Amino acid sequence: MVRDTQTASLANLVPGQSFALTGGTVIHDDGSQSLSDIVVGADGRIVAVEPYLDTSTCGACVDITGMLVSPGFLDAHQHLDKTGVLRFTPNPSGTLQGAREAFAKYARTAGPDDIHKRATRTVERCLSRGTTAIRSHINVDKDAGFHGIETLAGVRDAEKDRITLQLVAFMTPHPGQDFDWLAKNIDGAVALADAVGGTPAVSEDPPRYLDMLFSAAVKAGKPVDLHLDEHLKADVHLLDAALERVERFGMQGRTVFSHVSVLSALPRSDFQRIAERMLALDVGVVTLPAANLYLQGRDAEMLPPRGLTRVAELYRAGVTIATASDNIQDPFVPTGSGDMLEIARWTLLAGHLRGDELAAAHRMITTAPARLMGLGKDYGFKAGARADFIVTDCIDTDTLVAGGPDRAFVFSKGRLVSHSATENIRSKEDA
Repeated sequence: MVRDTQTASLANLVPGQSFALTGGTVIHDDGSQSLSDIVVGADGRIVAVEPYLDTSTCGACVDITGMLVSPGFLDAHQHLDKTGVLRFTPNPSGTLQGAREAFAKYARTAGPDDIHKRATRTVERCLSRGTTAIRSHINVDKDAGFHGIETLAGVRDAEKDRITLQLVAFMTPHPGQDFDWLAKNIDGAVALADAVGGTPAVSEDPPRYLDMLFSAAVKAGKPVDLHLDEHLKADVHLLDAALERVERFGMQGRTVFSHVSVLSALPRSDFQRIAERMLALDVGVVTLPAANLYLQGRDAEMLPPRGLTRVAELYRAGVTIATASDNIQDPFVPTGSGDMLEIARWTLLAGHLRGDELAAAHRMITTAPARLMGLGKDYGFKAGARADFIVTDCIDTDTLVAGGPDRAFVFSKGRLVSHSATENIRSKEDA
């Protein structure tokens, strides 16, 4: 067994070799922290996480005393088919409809090579910042066809040992688009995907559209992840209609509502009624602060709304809520680096969480999305899970979320995939 300094050993662990990390502070699935050793098998999976483990049979052992270990960050809602197209897709209005129209025009010419190049670049950037799993919604419609979902299915399969990718067949309705095309192609799209999605608010017939999505999900045995009520019009929400279908189609515990911005526009009594029903039906929520801050409320003459859903109230009510990037450098969100700690901070600030709820923001990029993505026993610090984690120089969860690390080592399936460090350089005169 080989021992060495922290940096040298972490940076030089041999792929395919078992190893142990000892003395670090581990953030467990329940949010608690403890000094624990971590043993990773040659297959890239967790063997054990406990204090004072016997590490004598490991191929290497690194003492990481003073370092914090978090499970890998999870981005439960992205659009990898759209990522990185900002310079090609102007959106002068800065609105959601303007973004839809801009990308729809670009999608008619975006071929597989273009999609592959942009998506893989963003995946690598996310991975380098500690994201070890992404759920991406991929447009399937008359404009984009199957180019996006077929290309991303190839990326998902090729990169499975480096990052977990889930694809949502995002059956995208457009004005004037009949249901025949969507109905004809939904089964083929869902077969390539891991979940079924869509955006009922822009459908010309929301009830029929919702039935189509839920029927396809049940038929394929896959979960549903909807863009639901990404607007602030309290009089036209579809929450009750969607919840009715969760119950009717037996999709309890297998449905996610993304965005649900409209909850912030509803009277508190209406929100509480809907939140209670979501809890009863085990429906999860994903909030997308970057998109909703950027796109919503532009038509307000005074005090433009934040555009987010009721993040703090949903969390405190017990609804499983995650936060995610949504779009990265495209007409929907012109910024973005793939850093989920940045998104956690945006969520805390814009979502009215408190300073003593930094750990809640951490759960929104770890254990909450793990539950919504159905990762189950494959995630976290438990025997048999993928060894996806980040070793940082932070002292606890709060400091990790509040300011981020100066040194970070990202492991995916037991292999070091990224090492970053911020170093201050002093001249000899300053020394």
